[in-house]
Amino acid sequence: MTKLQRHSPYQPGVNLTSQQLKTLTRWRLILGPDAEEQGITISDTLSQQQEETLDYLFESTSAGGNGAATFTIPEWVNRVDKLFPREVKEIMERELIAKRGIEQILQQPELLEKVEANIDLVKTIMTFKDLLNEETRILAMKVINKVVCELKDRIKVEVTQSINGAINRSRHSPSQVFRNVDLQTTVRRNLHNWDPDKQKLIVERAFFYASERNQRPWHIIIAVDQSGSMLESAVFSTIMASIFYELPAVHTSLFLFDTGIADLSHMVGQPVDVLLKVQLGGGTDIAQAMKYAQQLIKEPRRTIVVLISDFMEGGNLSQLLATTHEIAHSGSRVVGLGALSYDAREDYDHFIAAKLQKQGMDILACTPEQLASSMARIIQG
Repeated sequence: MTKLQRHSPYQPGVNLTSQQLKTLTRWRLILGPDAEEQGITISDTLSQQQEETLDYLFESTSAGGNGAATFTIPEWVNRVDKLFPREVKEIMERELIAKRGIEQILQQPELLEKVEANIDLVKTIMTFKDLLNEETRILAMKVINKVVCELKDRIKVEVTQSINGAINRSRHSPSQVFRNVDLQTTVRRNLHNWDPDKQKLIVERAFFYASERNQRPWHIIIAVDQSGSMLESAVFSTIMASIFYELPAVHTSLFLFDTGIADLSHMVGQPVDVLLKVQLGGGTDIAQAMKYAQQLIKEPRRTIVVLISDFMEGGNLSQLLATTHEIAHSGSRVVGLGALSYDAREDYDHFIAAKLQKQGMDILACTPEQLASSMARIIQG
């Protein structure tokens, strides 16, 4: 500690050089809230966020103040990733595991079996999956599978009804051309008009197939941001993709992205395997992701591109806006989800989202059921 810091506590209003302020801030973060008694405070937002993150890790030994901030473990890991250098991040994560007893859960299958299987546990497992031993990894996959199946069962019926209903309605046409009559639907919808005396079916309304174009499958392209802040949305996106995959009139493509692309369309029906491929952290190049999505489009007017992202672009913003404009104006519908969960907090870059909206992207933060309803409206036209 310098002589100034030891004998002359910092007084508000004293002009310090940038290097002195940097040194003082470091000591403030090391000493914690106790340093307030010596008049050493921090006021900039970055340092305050760093202190909150450190307090969460060392709250058992820190005193005073308003107490440590409350985060879920994945949220804390995401903050560390944004606020500290990589070498510091690795040290802090190891410290978290040691202090919070997470290691006991991750490394001992018998403890993992006792923990309530919910989406928060899934997020924790995904965050630290690289630390799992082989035995625990097998059990962790079972935990993820259990939660995914429960969530899928919860939302599948409503999502399926919304999408299938919209597709079926879009497949019929008011144009009454006899060669296009849908005999099966016509009979089924008029069964209540059966006349038992005359042994005849009275047809009040006939149903006709639409043109061949409206009978071709819809293509849903789902692009999932691997940022730590999007972890819960990634879980629900993967589940939704697996539901779409099971619909006979829908072709589903799925890829993950950061600064690269991982196309997992061949695994879209296996949500657990997809989730285990998620690599949290790293940069974010949404422009590259949208360009890749554009390359997958074969029939624009039968395509919906769904982007799940916090819109914090690390790539070329101009290219992102241009590609979004091209996709939207080619006839495809583009949906941007800042959140997809039952919490659906709008924790995303609203500035960039607004720019994307001007280029034709629908911006939402919604539950899975609300997304299905929105997509059903798109399909119906």
